[in-house]
Amino acid sequence: MNNKILIVDDIEINRDMLEMILGDTYDILQAEDGNQALEIVDQYRETIVAILLDLIMPKMDGYEILQELEKKGYIGKIPVLVISSETSSASENRCFDYGVSDFIHKPFEASLVKKRVDNIVELYLYKRELEGNLEKQTDTILRQYELLKKQADKLKESNVRIIEILGTVVEGRDLESGEHIKRVKGFTSILANQVKEHYPEYGLDDGKVHMIAEASVLHDVGKISIPDNILLKPGRLTPEEFDVMKTHAAKGSEILESITDVWDEEYGRLSYDICRHHHERYDGKGYPDGLVGDEIPISAQIVSIADVYDALVSVRVYKDARPKDEAYRMILDGECGTFSPKIIECFKNAKEEFEKLADENQ
Repeated sequence: MNNKILIVDDIEINRDMLEMILGDTYDILQAEDGNQALEIVDQYRETIVAILLDLIMPKMDGYEILQELEKKGYIGKIPVLVISSETSSASENRCFDYGVSDFIHKPFEASLVKKRVDNIVELYLYKRELEGNLEKQTDTILRQYELLKKQADKLKESNVRIIEILGTVVEGRDLESGEHIKRVKGFTSILANQVKEHYPEYGLDDGKVHMIAEASVLHDVGKISIPDNILLKPGRLTPEEFDVMKTHAAKGSEILESITDVWDEEYGRLSYDICRHHHERYDGKGYPDGLVGDEIPISAQIVSIADVYDALVSVRVYKDARPKDEAYRMILDGECGTFSPKIIECFKNAKEEFEKLADENQ
């Protein structure tokens, strides 16, 4: 038998009597004083299923033993049954306050002691089995979580790689777009962090800010479908050509929608929203869907200002770069379309960071 009962009593005949009652079912360990009892508990703590403890003993009484068991963390892990001639309710209450499992009065009836010990041990073993199963299940869940986390990290790496590849395709068609999307990514990150800090109602956190910045790389992916004579024209577009150029937002979102099965759902949604709606305007005068106000996804609203600002401060084949102060004023005055008042406030807060990034990439 592995299940052990520790009997702690300074009177040998009492210990022997309890061993006779319980010895057929359990391995019996005996201790005649508190120090010996504590040493035995330390040695056999994994296999002791109950401690039978007398209260009135020399050197160290039962209460002191309970105190030491509590300090060592054994109370609650190993059931303690007090067997004592103490009859006052105060003694019982004091023992139960320490966390003992039962209180048996002397003199006792052998069959009653056996049943009460068996019941306590049965409950203890059942509890230990449940805790063991729970620990195994917890370990399994943790392993599964780590596996899922690795898979999620790998998927995120794939998402970034897909975005980089598509961005490179655009860059291959139009070197100007290649540099433009890199700068827009930087401006987007700055502005998204401002939104995160000042407008928590949009639900942005560090992870979402990072994803929006990564997804901004794809805002012009629809330019893949624009004919070279329009995309690469060294001059201003005619109204008819500009109408064709405007289709890049819808065409880009169609391209991204066709590949949603190969990347993370949130990355896919953010990329789609940015690509399709970064030319929408807060007053509904944008394209392709004429969205109004916060119908426009916050990710697209952020990229929209980043895109416009970069277009203003950068040299294009059809124009010179505008001074940064002028670009800032034009956006605030609504000369480039209407933007959300909240995003405009974030843009104001980010003025110096925008200008610093523009200087670095000039």
